[in-house]
Amino acid sequence: MNRPSTYTVVFMDVLAPAVQRVILSVFRPPFEVRFALNYDDRHQLALCRTADFLVPGWAQLSGDMLAAAERVRAVQKWGIGVDRIDIAAARRLGIPVAITAGSNAGPVAELAVALMLAVYRRLYYVNRQMRAGQWPKSEMRETCFQIHGKTIGLVGFGNIGRKLARRLAGFEPAAILYADRHPAAADVEQSLGARRVELSELLAASDIVSLHAPYDDSTRHLIDERALRRMKKGAVLINTARGELVDEAALADALARGHLLGAGLDAFDPEPPDAANPLLGFDQVVVTPHAGGGVFDNVAPVAAHVLRNLERLVAGEPLPAQDVIVSEDRRAR
Repeated sequence: MNRPSTYTVVFMDVLAPAVQRVILSVFRPPFEVRFALNYDDRHQLALCRTADFLVPGWAQLSGDMLAAAERVRAVQKWGIGVDRIDIAAARRLGIPVAITAGSNAGPVAELAVALMLAVYRRLYYVNRQMRAGQWPKSEMRETCFQIHGKTIGLVGFGNIGRKLARRLAGFEPAAILYADRHPAAADVEQSLGARRVELSELLAASDIVSLHAPYDDSTRHLIDERALRRMKKGAVLINTARGELVDEAALADALARGHLLGAGLDAFDPEPPDAANPLLGFDQVVVTPHAGGGVFDNVAPVAAHVLRNLERLVAGEPLPAQDVIVSEDRRAR
């Protein structure tokens, strides 16, 4: 069978013009790139019908959309989370699904550190006070803390968790603990100064708990009322993973009771959060719009990762094992 002369690659997210220009500068023939104009269901469905390859990031990719994508050879996720892709439908339809494993790990780890610092140093509160003409210098000494000497617990120890452990080492924490179904090799643990423990021990021992687990049925509300009560009084919760990992009502209650010192949240359930979400009303909660991987100087590397995988698929070459979610079948060969 002759190969097509061109392949249409549809980026399903609404991207800023500067980001689009970087992606276009990375891609080359035989790939032609199209970008979504909005998230309207009809528009997204129409794009699916024209695509040889679909590249969703935040955009939802339902079973109906996959069924309508009769030309599609594969779904290549921008990033790693596949909870907004109907993986069961992809398997049923024989559509390969891949991710860009590790591509956003550095930026997400940096944001996790930033949120830790922002909560500990009360940056949201002090910034607002100073813009209102206040000078809360003496108050800060009483209510702020440092990462140095603290025990940090990482829930999930994949690419992001390991990048974060490496970045945290410079702060000289008392300990870095991690909870993960898959233990890291002994040399990895030693090089990162991390020790594997059960989740219950991690919650009880950590001054800061940072979430880096994937979302699936087994991790929904992993941090619920019971887990929050296990956490140390005065601890901080950081979530740069998925909003569904946290019972937000229980978290709001823990903050209102003063059991937790604060939280840094880059993920919500749903997204965007309702304006009435009580978590948005706390001075000790620092929030960002699920933008952990969203840094401009990482666009080109991720785009290059996407391109390499598409070139491998077209050439009939295997993808890196860590990128494969649904393996290749006849539609991608």
